[in-house]
Amino acid sequence: MSNLIIAKFGGTSVADFDAMGRCADIILANQAIRVVVVSASSGVTNLLVDITKTTSVTERYDAYAGIEAITLAVLNRLKQPEQVAQAIELLLGELKALIENGGAVYSSAHKDLIQSFGERLSSALFSQVLAERGAAAHCFDIRRVMRTDSRFGRAEPQVKQIAQLAEVHLKPLLSEQRIVTQGFIGQDEYEQTTTLGRGGSDYSAALLAEALQADTVQIWTDVVGIFTTDPRLTDQARCIGEISFDEAAEMATFGAKVLHPATLIPAMRRNIGVFVGSSREPEAGGTWIAKEVKQRPPYRAIALRKSQTLITVKSPDMLHAAGFLARVFDILSRHQISVDLVTTSEISVALTLDEGGMTSAFSNAVEPALLELRAFCEVVVEQGLSLVAVIGNHLHSSKGITGELFQTLERINMRLICHGASKHNLCFLVQDADAPAVVKQLHSNLFSA
Repeated sequence: MSNLIIAKFGGTSVADFDAMGRCADIILANQAIRVVVVSASSGVTNLLVDITKTTSVTERYDAYAGIEAITLAVLNRLKQPEQVAQAIELLLGELKALIENGGAVYSSAHKDLIQSFGERLSSALFSQVLAERGAAAHCFDIRRVMRTDSRFGRAEPQVKQIAQLAEVHLKPLLSEQRIVTQGFIGQDEYEQTTTLGRGGSDYSAALLAEALQADTVQIWTDVVGIFTTDPRLTDQARCIGEISFDEAAEMATFGAKVLHPATLIPAMRRNIGVFVGSSREPEAGGTWIAKEVKQRPPYRAIALRKSQTLITVKSPDMLHAAGFLARVFDILSRHQISVDLVTTSEISVALTLDEGGMTSAFSNAVEPALLELRAFCEVVVEQGLSLVAVIGNHLHSSKGITGELFQTLERINMRLICHGASKHNLCFLVQDADAPAVVKQLHSNLFSA
């Protein structure tokens, strides 16, 4: 269908009945919005994660009580709660049964199933909010379409299968009604529920946009677009009116919280425009992300990502030797460890890992790899570091860029610098404690002139 928009609403946007009402106003004001993707209501996913982490039955029921309270608070504000009460009751009952029969430790598959309830509950409630405002709305189980592999917790979408399934199960519904569905969750070939990782609802929306050949993906959140840096770090941060796919991808990868890092991949493949705005202030505008933009300034934004680990691998065998780096990266690959930054010298290589992205699984994944590396080289691990990324255009070839940055940072100990591999970023590591001041000073020098 022509002029199709996929709209995604984040957890704060569907946090309660009033927030859902604001989202409904945005949807009803635009007939082109035919598919609505929702996150779990704010706080629910954290409570679901708590259930999967604790071995205490009491703590699990405490978390469940919190989820039930958030859910019923919306249900009880509906004009016709009976229309959705049975569906909510079934979902809450299924979740409670998983708590009662869960045993001491949940499997990875059960963790994903449990974490799916947030989106399943919020989508059921939100479809009724729309229906009570006169919209023809249908709550659709995205697991019928969102096919993934079986890597629980960080499942990989199967793009071709998603397109085929969307053509059969989803596309025929769009002309008659608005579809409300879930972000974050999917299903493998064995009909097991999977999740795309925290923040994956953005990714879900972009994948659906690609599959349905939509014109635009709207990401509605609690901030008015993408800012030049985190507004919590400096009051001088300002909203960016437009930004290229390449710049936005760098920002998302290096720590900007507004977008999931993978969101832009499907949009880039299909050249689908992405809009980021605030569901609280839809009239305030936002940020457009597109392949072509009117201006490409040298400096676009500064991103910050904390909880970085620096691993330095050192061995005289590297000197004039072929295959050493291949051996190192083969070990990391076999343990499914993703490396961000890399710098090398004659006898050592330094690389960074994002500890925050792997949460509690970080040490379990990394330690076996470090053991293998230590069998043939010296390994030093440093933690408590932050990655600061200056995002812009032609940073690898513009004169004076590095001088301007290093002059600003002359009093800061930079543990690693990575420049030249991309024309869109210059990255460096600093101590966690120094990072906020570094970003604030850089922003003042680069954006306040």
